Amino acid sequence: MKECNQVYDLRSALERLRSIPGQLVETDVQVDPAAELAGVYRHVGAGGTVMRPTRSGPAMLFNQIKGHPGARVAIGLLADRRRVAALLDSRPEELGKLLRDSVNHPVEPVLNSGGAPLCQQVVHRAEDPDFDLRRLVPAPTNTPDDAGPYITLGMCYASHPDTGVSDVTIHRLCLQGRDELSIFFTPGARHIGAMAERAEQLGQRLPISISIGVDPAIEIASCFEPPTTPLGFNELSIAGALRGQAVELAPCLTVKENCIANAEYVIEGEVIPGVRVQEDQNSHTGYAMPEFPGYTGPASDQCWLIKVKAVTHRQDPIMQTCIGPSEEHVSMAGIPTEASILDMVDKAMPGRLQNVYCASAGGGKFMAVLQFKKSVPSDEGRQRQAALLAFSAFSELKHIFLVDEDVDPFDMSDVLWAMNTRFQGDADILTIPGVRCHPLDPSNDPGCSPSIRDHGIACKTVFDCTAPFDQKERFHRARFLDVDPAHWVPELFPEV
Repeated sequence: MKECNQVYDLRSALERLRSIPGQLVETDVQVDPAAELAGVYRHVGAGGTVMRPTRSGPAMLFNQIKGHPGARVAIGLLADRRRVAALLDSRPEELGKLLRDSVNHPVEPVLNSGGAPLCQQVVHRAEDPDFDLRRLVPAPTNTPDDAGPYITLGMCYASHPDTGVSDVTIHRLCLQGRDELSIFFTPGARHIGAMAERAEQLGQRLPISISIGVDPAIEIASCFEPPTTPLGFNELSIAGALRGQAVELAPCLTVKENCIANAEYVIEGEVIPGVRVQEDQNSHTGYAMPEFPGYTGPASDQCWLIKVKAVTHRQDPIMQTCIGPSEEHVSMAGIPTEASILDMVDKAMPGRLQNVYCASAGGGKFMAVLQFKKSVPSDEGRQRQAALLAFSAFSELKHIFLVDEDVDPFDMSDVLWAMNTRFQGDADILTIPGVRCHPLDPSNDPGCSPSIRDHGIACKTVFDCTAPFDQKERFHRARFLDVDPAHWVPELFPEV
């Protein structure tokens, strides 16, 4: 794909996609944000772990939203690895390496110095009698079982009460009332959760901004996790490195915090200490929303409460959303994990790990393919060490496939070919039972195995599909003549 206009916000990202055939579709047919919008996009381009039939396809822009005149909703911007590459001026197979390099060369965000930011062109304050978050923000309800309308791509930005260091992460946010949001913090998994806990210990409210509809580089960067980005590392600096230009922030109007200056929407509020919310208090369905493993998660009774102070937005704003189990989650969660594994393993054994793919079937979190090159006899066994390093750092990983450098890690058919021709179940499976993994995998439960003592514990498994180094000569693939097919069929191989 050829690089087109510079991407710096949601609108420029959409313009780039418009210039690339087949990457964006628009409709002026009115759609109901309550389950219908997600139901449409399931067929158009959701992919990922969404129930079949689905597929990976173009991003989509809905221009007529029922109950929200003047608003539009964009979905699926990152729901295809090739599209992510086009938006980040890269190639699909190089994305993990690009993000690894960006982490190592951060560009810190800066405060807006050019007058009123775009995100504050229109201001709605909660003190106004007609203020209603549910009317102002066209947040979709993905399925009829959902607890309510969810903001799925809100860049939550807050600062630590003690140190003042700031961070950005994505959390599930359910609209609960005219000026109330619930926010779910996975215990111990996100920095803003730690900030809220510390503020609660101090008896303080935590100011927070939620920026929606931003540069895709910010959405990808915000999904990095420890140990790559420890508490105190502002992931907006990764987005700055990706663009070669600092992300611009702006002061909020009603709380002492910053927001992303060119966002489409910003919700300003405070996390209230000592209050927990039943997530489905309005719907009573028992469910939250569809999560990345492909199941609808249970509603939590331990969500924190955000009291909303204001909603600001650009003229004719564009809401951005995603379907939880879609390929979009694979891109946002998986590519930063690929970058982190590449960086960690290369520091331990330089030059051996060629690439990493956090595959769609694992939702970007549960499964990784490590492409490993054995060059000398002493490299035998190091491929398994690389898998153990990845497991030790990223607790949510459950399965790792190891393949040689002649196997395409991004093609699961090629990975399974390696499994079928270079793997023996009695010799090449490594199991690590009783290890903490992810609570959203329903099989990580004592009901599924006697080795599991608590929900969220799993048996991590390595599938070593690499050829033994001392037998590599027996495993040469058929070698074809390397030619440029564009000479014969240019319409099938356009310039990239």
